[in-house]
Amino acid sequence: MRIVASSDAVEFVRDRGGVLYVWATAMEYGYHPVFVLEASVDSPGADRAFQRFEGEGIALLFDPGGRELPDSVHLDVAGLVRKRIRASWNGHSFTPG
Repeated sequence: MRIVASSDAVEFVRDRGGVLYVWATAMEYGYHPVFVLEASVDSPGADRAFQRFEGEGIALLFDPGGRELPDSVHLDVAGLVRKRIRASWNGHSFTPG
């Protein structure tokens, strides 16, 4: 799996310890099941099965939620006042699931 991160995202994660947690969350979009990626520099808890990847000078702990790994995880910074990391699966904000 490849990490594709903007320079702002790399700086954001490095400034907060250099580790990013990313996990898949299932949801409904209309009548269609989809999943999105959640991302945080804080651990979401011990009930996830994270795999460790390194790239772009950061460590990415990734839980695909029982799915095959994506080809890439894209990272960018979102928000003007409260900045946060936005993660996407192969560049897509949500994926049929």
